Amino acid sequence: MSSPLVHLKTLVVLSVLSLFSSVAFCAQDSEATSEYGPRTFDVKNGWTAIVAAYEPEIEAIDKAFAQLDDAEIEKTVRFRGVKYQLGKYKGEPVVIFTTGISVPNAAMTMQMAFDYFPIDKVVMMGIAGAVNPKFTPGDIAIPERWYFHDESVYINPDPKNKGEFILPDYYEQALASYKAREATDEHAPKYENYGFIHPEEMAVIKEGWDTPRQMPYFSASESLVAMAKEVADNAKITMPSGTPIKIEVGGNGVTGSVFLDNADYRNWLGRVFNAQVTEMESAAVGQVCFVNDIDWIIIRSVSDLAGGQQGKNVENVFDAIASGTGTQFLLGLLDKIVISDK
Repeated sequence: MSSPLVHLKTLVVLSVLSLFSSVAFCAQDSEATSEYGPRTFDVKNGWTAIVAAYEPEIEAIDKAFAQLDDAEIEKTVRFRGVKYQLGKYKGEPVVIFTTGISVPNAAMTMQMAFDYFPIDKVVMMGIAGAVNPKFTPGDIAIPERWYFHDESVYINPDPKNKGEFILPDYYEQALASYKAREATDEHAPKYENYGFIHPEEMAVIKEGWDTPRQMPYFSASESLVAMAKEVADNAKITMPSGTPIKIEVGGNGVTGSVFLDNADYRNWLGRVFNAQVTEMESAAVGQVCFVNDIDWIIIRSVSDLAGGQQGKNVENVFDAIASGTGTQFLLGLLDKIVISDK
């Protein structure tokens, strides 16, 4: 039988070996990050990413650049098939690209851009469907917060109780935490189900957090929102007919992987999220910027009242016009950013 002293010596040796093993693992992890991780940039003047979701929007931006003496595209590169245009706006470095339509594309292309270019701020411009009926085609909304509206649980009805649903235990607990948050956060969604569709929240992880946290929304950068308000106060943007457009900075926008063309669901978005506009990329862009600690803001020009028309949706009739008014606001905001950077 071993003596207690032998056991003690064995424990000491194992503890020391464990310590050395941990140190070695940390060193290997650090080495792996430097060898395999994304590139880091040491630049004094970070780039502004000018972003749109799809071609009509980026064409409006490219057309505006082509008409300006102090804006130019100097080089075009492609990564994984995505085209990134590198250039200058009034002497400041920019990269212009489309995210692609919908949440997965937006998340992928944004993270690629941060891995490949020294970006320190993002300005996205694109079209959206109005949730609030006060907006008409060509009007501009710049929400301060963006929510995912279709992160959800699809649940069977309760056969014993008409109108009720059999909620999983984890979701009942989540609902309780959502309800408690309403008392401390005025921007918290007022969750209710839409038939068998029950909304929930995405869990997000970032540097410095031990575990993922549920995020009800992502907030645009205060400095860029303040600049947008200055632009809005002085902007004189009109439709091709000469009619002045409405510009509003603030409030909420919602994102989902759906083209929304249903009036009843649109009204639900207004009740639950107090949403002004809806589209398919912005919350994903906001999440990626949040995780990477990048300043961001999103300009959305209204192309239609989502599901509010009689007959077929005519978003395609107004997408070029809406992209044009949005681009005018974008240029005004870029002017403010250039002054701020200098």
